[in-house]
Amino acid sequence: MTYIFERNMYNQPALKKIINSSLVNISYNTESERLIDPVKYVLSIGGKRLRPVLALMACNLFSDQIDDAVVPVTGLEIFHNFTLVHDDIMDKASVRRGFQTVHSKWGLNQSILSGDVMAFITNECFLQSPSHLLQKIFRIFNKAAIEVCVGQQIDMDFEKAIIVSQNEYLRMIELKTAVLIAASVKIGALFGGADDKEAEIMYDFGRNLGLAFQIQDDILDTYGDVKVFGKVSGGDIAAGKKTFLYVKAMEIAASDLRKRLQELYSSETSDTEAKIKNVTEIYDHLNIKFISENLATEYLKTALSFLEKAGVPQERKEELIQMTGSLSGRDR
Repeated sequence: MTYIFERNMYNQPALKKIINSSLVNISYNTESERLIDPVKYVLSIGGKRLRPVLALMACNLFSDQIDDAVVPVTGLEIFHNFTLVHDDIMDKASVRRGFQTVHSKWGLNQSILSGDVMAFITNECFLQSPSHLLQKIFRIFNKAAIEVCVGQQIDMDFEKAIIVSQNEYLRMIELKTAVLIAASVKIGALFGGADDKEAEIMYDFGRNLGLAFQIQDDILDTYGDVKVFGKVSGGDIAAGKKTFLYVKAMEIAASDLRKRLQELYSSETSDTEAKIKNVTEIYDHLNIKFISENLATEYLKTALSFLEKAGVPQERKEELIQMTGSLSGRDR
């Protein structure tokens, strides 16, 4: 398929600005400010806007025109934040992006209800898609949304599992994180006029990008700076939440060290600082950070190999290549 271009590409900061403006201008048709105030709050406390920005970048890859995509892909950000509101409840997290989580600020019942309404606001955004794309776009999103919930359920099931294999863990994060990023890119490509083959290539690009992103998120939870990362360091360890680092450590540790790690991780102690320190020391001994970073890098390389297959001029790919590179070794 031949694509015709007349304008320069949008860069990542410009697209993030467009999404932030779109979020501010959302029309909330409700009689209850208390229902909507937590929604406005969680959408106002920052975030990378990764999913809608990637969607617009994929749209712009195939077309100069992105206007029709802006409001629908804004829904991707609202849905993502809906999942975070509920994740924070399930994880009992008190901090998100350096701010109080919704349930910490408004209470459990309010955060559940305000999170729920975000899912329906998302649908309102998608309903503003052009009629010829609406059904296809919404099916892609809805499939990904269901898979995200399946991934969250598997993640919850892992809490009770003694052993989780690397393949099991990677499948979980594929569902919980990577499929929504993949769907975002595919949806954006379709808005840009990509054919089904090109859109599927972009889906594979996004899936591998998403896997790398989540592995890096796991690394940052243990090794990130709270002032930069926006979450308390070691939160996953303190909560006994299985991450790639833990799964890999359990796989390669000798039996005595594996037993020690399992005991530490499953312990319910008030001294969480000591727990985090002791588990991190085991990770350091096993070189887990290096192993995890290498796997994330491999997924990023695979993502770029799919992007190379996209049938547009190389210069159109530079913004996505640059964004992919920025995710390597990220600190937030």
